[in-house]
Amino acid sequence: MKLKQVNTKSIDEIREEMIDRVTSSKSDIFRIGEQCRQDYESMTTELRNIKEMMVNLIEEGNQLEDQVHQARLMLSEVSMNFKHYTEEEVREAYEKAHQLQMDLSINWQYKKQLLEKRDDLERRLIGLDDTIDRADQLISQISVVMNYLTSDLKQVGEVIETAKAKQDFGLKIIEAQEEERKRLSREIHDGPAQMLANVIMRSDLIERVYKDKGPDEAFAEVHSYKKMVRAALYEVRRIIYDLRPMALDDLGLVPTLRKYLQTIEEYHNHSRIVFMNIGLERRLPTKYEVALFRMIQESVQNALKHANACEIKVRLEITDSSITVLIKDNGVGFDTSIKKPESFGMIGMRERVDLLEGEITYDSKIGKGTSVLIRVPLIN
Repeated sequence: MKLKQVNTKSIDEIREEMIDRVTSSKSDIFRIGEQCRQDYESMTTELRNIKEMMVNLIEEGNQLEDQVHQARLMLSEVSMNFKHYTEEEVREAYEKAHQLQMDLSINWQYKKQLLEKRDDLERRLIGLDDTIDRADQLISQISVVMNYLTSDLKQVGEVIETAKAKQDFGLKIIEAQEEERKRLSREIHDGPAQMLANVIMRSDLIERVYKDKGPDEAFAEVHSYKKMVRAALYEVRRIIYDLRPMALDDLGLVPTLRKYLQTIEEYHNHSRIVFMNIGLERRLPTKYEVALFRMIQESVQNALKHANACEIKVRLEITDSSITVLIKDNGVGFDTSIKKPESFGMIGMRERVDLLEGEITYDSKIGKGTSVLIRVPLIN
């Protein structure tokens, strides 16, 4: 295998990028955990109020049962000695008995509603408590990764002495980054995303309760809250996909690319993305699938964010001996004759393709778009 040089400055940039991404993920998880804690406190207060109301209703119900009993005795007395009471006294006895019976029925119905709400809140509190614990554990694990990145890795540029060591280290950096993304993706999927889905279910229940009671303003607030939570849930899931699409492990490169590019096209509804696979559709070794996916992802994101492209074409060809990828856009382009410092994304793409002993070329003109051509040999 041919050895390639790795610039230590590039390694430092990769390390800083990893620190930024892990820090951002930690902040997001922390905010979700804090939101869970706030919801937990709010629901605990609501549960305490419901229990106090139930105590009052039980006392009121006991009093009403005594009053209903007395009213029935009075009604029985009136019925048995009808001639000894005036018409007004008879009517009042019947109305009082009827009203007390209605009050007792309302009391019973209200107690039933509060009991159902109490049980639901207790179930949700258990779920929130579990989510908070998972978030705390995840933050603790991320802190360990951060300590490693900010201490041991900081001196890595000084330790690398040979080209072989540089190549091995670069591969380990990328593998560690992908493993971290994979782990974070599954943790967030099982925790925050499920929590947000449960919050939406809770909002539906609250909406029905408030709708029955009739406060329009509260009903409007619930609608607004649902929209906010759904947007947050969409963003969390989009972040999960950007970190590491799990379909890459399960289905392979081609189906994952097809789904990813379709999702990106829907998210950036002003752009059209065309994907063509003209070669074999088969599984590749993990290092090839991960590296190629990341390079295509970076190229498409560059076309959308920096080139303002409204049409992007991605063509993939897999043969028995090689892989060829062409990413072409109709964006603003750039002058390839002007030497500029490469961005972190372009540096990362070059390092990935070097590790696979391939090559990457850029063809661009101002106002005529950009083409990125990647060729990688398949070494069995």
